[in-house]
Amino acid sequence: MNQLSPAPNFDLIPDTAPFSAEQRSWLNGFFAGLVSLDNVVTPLSAEQGAAVMKGVTGDGDDGEAPWHDQTLPMDERMKLAEGRPIRRKMMAAMAQQDCGQCGYNCNDYSDAIAARSEERLNLCVPGGKETARMLKALHAELDSAPAIKADTPKLAPEGAPGPAPGAPVGRSRDNPAVATFLSRRLLNKPGSEKETHHIEFDLEKAGLDYVVGDSFGVFARNDLGLVDQIIAVLGALHTTPINGKPLRDVLLHDVSLSPAPDSLFELISFITGGAQREKARKLAQGEDPDGDAANLDVLATLQKFGGVRPHPEAFIEALEPLQPRLYSISSSNNATPGRLSLTVDTVRYLINKRKRLGLASTFLADRINPGEELKVYVQKAHGFALPADPGTPIIMIGPGTGIAPFRAFLKDREATKAPGRNWLFFGHQRSDCDFFYADELNTMKSSGFLTRLSLAWSRDGNEKFYVQDRMREVGRDLWSWLADGAHVYVCGDAKRMAKDVERALVDVVAQFGARSTDEAVAFVGDLKKKGRFQLDVY
Repeated sequence: MNQLSPAPNFDLIPDTAPFSAEQRSWLNGFFAGLVSLDNVVTPLSAEQGAAVMKGVTGDGDDGEAPWHDQTLPMDERMKLAEGRPIRRKMMAAMAQQDCGQCGYNCNDYSDAIAARSEERLNLCVPGGKETARMLKALHAELDSAPAIKADTPKLAPEGAPGPAPGAPVGRSRDNPAVATFLSRRLLNKPGSEKETHHIEFDLEKAGLDYVVGDSFGVFARNDLGLVDQIIAVLGALHTTPINGKPLRDVLLHDVSLSPAPDSLFELISFITGGAQREKARKLAQGEDPDGDAANLDVLATLQKFGGVRPHPEAFIEALEPLQPRLYSISSSNNATPGRLSLTVDTVRYLINKRKRLGLASTFLADRINPGEELKVYVQKAHGFALPADPGTPIIMIGPGTGIAPFRAFLKDREATKAPGRNWLFFGHQRSDCDFFYADELNTMKSSGFLTRLSLAWSRDGNEKFYVQDRMREVGRDLWSWLADGAHVYVCGDAKRMAKDVERALVDVVAQFGARSTDEAVAFVGDLKKKGRFQLDVY
């Protein structure tokens, strides 16, 4: 019987392994107890150590992300992530759009937070408060977990998206470039209920290029009227110094004024009492004591707690940083080098007789003048691009501003003389005032470059008619294109339109492809896996 040797006088787990000092110490002790005299012991590589640690910490993740669906509500996504490591639950808390607005994709942002290389929990603009609150709760869970139980997330591989101050200028939200605003042009005609602009930028000074499918990040400034109202309610001076800058400048350029963050409610709860304190505490915890939480921006919050006047410095510290906004690019660098365009719906609405304004949309529509400069960046697309083979037919489904990337696709294919067939589905409310880029599209159709143009107008008839209805109507031809290898693209609303379009596609496959519903669902799923069904939804 062999006698156990004392612990080796060297570490089994090298310093390069991705563990804390406490984790390395525990693992070294664990393996030392298993080593016999007759064993020849070789230190584990970093990769071997990571594999062992995966079992020790319970990070038995299979790499699948069933919650990675923009159309699923938060509670369903979190249910799908039950039993997964914290970093995967964090991914499920994201908006699942891989939009890059945070500077990462959803998986890499969650990994960075769990690895503690990213401290900001509020970067997911599409997820808003809901995502930020869930990340805060999960982060607290991460903090309270014993060191040996902590997840050991993989670091983003070299070249993976993520904030990179050393990256080329204009390729990251953390290292923006400067572009020149050129012009805006209203796309709607009189009688429309919408206000949509075609926006043009000059990228010459920025030195930027892009490919179709990419997005454009815009750093907007807040509305001056809103800023001055907030200063008045605070009872402060425009020139009150905040970290060396006037209060007015900080409110204009540095902080978000909508929605009100939980930290503002927390601040108010500290400086008031009684029923107001209780309401502020509940709001900070995500509750809705008066049924108005969804409508509380920063000004509405100050007005709601009218007798409370935070010190300007504490007030600014309680606000979130102003985030850039991303838009699908609606132009082609091959067609118009050095120029870039967006197609932007202007957001204006009333709440309690007070006009509310979308940050970037009204900045582009009202608050920036031709010739002015602004900070911008190009966000590389995550799996939304033209086929590698220019001869591949494409089917594009983009109602409203969802037409933006498809105008870019068409301009690019036209400029590069791509031989593939092109089919566009476009829809909006009324044909006489909401047909964006009608002259361009009709010209492309007349020349034969745009093989098919299928239109749907929801308010022209007695019954609403949408792009998914048109898809079913021309289902036989749609199936024929799919059978010929066409790629399908969808851009627009994630909550309803994208779901309805995918359901229509399943129906078309089932009916004209002679498949059961389950087989049609599997067919569409296979299109996604092969990159033949791509979405740019929000």
